[in-house]
Amino acid sequence: MKLLVTGGAGFIGGNFAHMMVNSHPEDETVVLDALTYAGNLETLSPIMDRPNFRFVKGDITDRDFIDDLFAKEHFDIVVNFAAESHVDRSIEDPGIFLKTNILGVQTLMDACRKYGIQRYHQVSTDEVYGDLPLDRPDLLFHEDTPIHTSSPYSASKASADLLVNAYHRTFGLPVTISRCSNNYGPYHFPEKLIPLVISRALADESIPVYGEGANVRDWLYVTDHCSAIDLIIRNGRDGEVYNIGGHNEVSNLEVVKTILRVLNKPESLIHFVKDRPGHDLRYAMDPTKIETELGWKPEYRFESGIRKTIEWYLSNRDWWEHIVSGEYQNYYAKMYKDRQ
Repeated sequence: MKLLVTGGAGFIGGNFAHMMVNSHPEDETVVLDALTYAGNLETLSPIMDRPNFRFVKGDITDRDFIDDLFAKEHFDIVVNFAAESHVDRSIEDPGIFLKTNILGVQTLMDACRKYGIQRYHQVSTDEVYGDLPLDRPDLLFHEDTPIHTSSPYSASKASADLLVNAYHRTFGLPVTISRCSNNYGPYHFPEKLIPLVISRALADESIPVYGEGANVRDWLYVTDHCSAIDLIIRNGRDGEVYNIGGHNEVSNLEVVKTILRVLNKPESLIHFVKDRPGHDLRYAMDPTKIETELGWKPEYRFESGIRKTIEWYLSNRDWWEHIVSGEYQNYYAKMYKDRQ
């Protein structure tokens, strides 16, 4: 079959493209990416010349372009990773999040309807559920947990989920949705917490931590996430939502300390900064549904996954140093200069 992977030059989409090309040589994988600030063609360089892979540059909000692409390619499956995804950036400029994360999804689904796609899969996030209290470890997000968003980013993703469900119910579009916990692993853009800590620790630079670092996230190694999506698009039930979590709840401060410990760097590098507005306290997913229905299980615990991630960043310095030396440093200064 032929898959369209939108946002495939980004972190999770790029890892998914690698998995599809390597694990399913019988299928053709086409990556579509607008190559905005977080899209990086170097992420795809290991598979760029493979016979079952092709890259196309384009924007999912460009209706004429998307219609032409679908008319020419005759895709079977569409997996949509394309999204603006950084909470801080959504607070600075909500508009681009609404355009890409909602109107872009509408454009893709209209093309799916017109050209008879077998399955549209929307990659969503646990952030659509809001947050959980720190003192109730028994509480988890389930697929029927009410949506309760905290940021323009999560609101845009929740809106997309509702639109996907509406297209399924109103038009009969075959869809699935997955909601994942925080991902980490190779090719993670350096503005995110784990690669930010790694890159700054290696340079012996101060490491900003919001508030007291008590916020808790369920960390999911990226290839575990990708394997779950692969199962869903092939065997998932039409119209269903699947939560994907790693069973790895760790506070932000402990994440930072773990990385410093592995790199043999001092905790004195940690610099606490003013917390961001509406910062969610805790995310925790219950992945029972995908585990029981599709037999998925995460392979990596946080302890092994973070070491594997650090090893990748140490072995692939060129990839992230090319990013850190460019526009990203201007963004870093803008985000943190008033939080000292």
